[in-house]
Amino acid sequence: MSTDNNKSPLLERARNIVPHLETDRHKGQAGRIGIVGGSLEYTGAPYFAAISALKVGADLVHVFCPEAAAQVIKSYSPELIVHPLLDSNNAIIQIEPWLERLHVLVIGPGLGRNRQILQTVAELIKICRQLQKPLIIDADGLFLITQDISLVKDYYGVILTPNAIEFCRLFGKDRDQIMMSLGRLGDGVTVIEKGLNDRIYDSLTLEKYECPQGGSGRRCGGQGDLLAGSLATFYYWALESKQEISPAMVACFAASTLTKTCNKYAFKLKGRSMTCSDMIDQIHTVFDDLFEHKKD
Repeated sequence: MSTDNNKSPLLERARNIVPHLETDRHKGQAGRIGIVGGSLEYTGAPYFAAISALKVGADLVHVFCPEAAAQVIKSYSPELIVHPLLDSNNAIIQIEPWLERLHVLVIGPGLGRNRQILQTVAELIKICRQLQKPLIIDADGLFLITQDISLVKDYYGVILTPNAIEFCRLFGKDRDQIMMSLGRLGDGVTVIEKGLNDRIYDSLTLEKYECPQGGSGRRCGGQGDLLAGSLATFYYWALESKQEISPAMVACFAASTLTKTCNKYAFKLKGRSMTCSDMIDQIHTVFDDLFEHKKD
């Protein structure tokens, strides 16, 4: 199966960032990803993000969540490394040593709005900035950003992944003023606006790219988590490949295209009964069709 995105020059760049599968590579070289999120109510979101990062090709994925969510997330998959630390009294002290080992962090899937946990996450973002850690902020992580935009201002290497409502909270409803609002974030912040056609904005170049993929046949819950997790893996690969253009933009395009195509393939099979798990089941086939078969 093919998509309109097969004609995009960004797709060729995305193919070029994918590491070859070689027998002499060691565990961790293809990506060590961290997911910060989860709550008593929302255990599916961090799982979907984490397993998507693994299925796309990261070697190891760590989930940092509250204690109440940890056992549930562990039960979903033995492949994930789950740390029930996010609501502990010394969360920062326990989590910080792990940050050096991780290539990219995703903050927000299923996070909820518990004040104590949001304060902990704000401190983690500040530490990540000091470490110059590539960061993706999604879902309730974006709620935190709307409360304190300084957390990401001039944070070179951060990607925001708002849906339509979150995008309006961050940048307002006036489409003519979006690039000006984006500029206020400072240099190096990338935004992927999720919608009928995902849009990617680069605050460094003030460039905008509209992905031509189109909408979803069924907008099931968890699709944004799939995008966030796959984006983390693609982002690490793009940074490692030292892209001439923005690695974040290439990674956003790759994740958007993968997610929308997973939706298309799964919808063809399951129709109205399609769920995010069905989309995740399609990652291998979609990845093979989009990124593998045309590589040298």
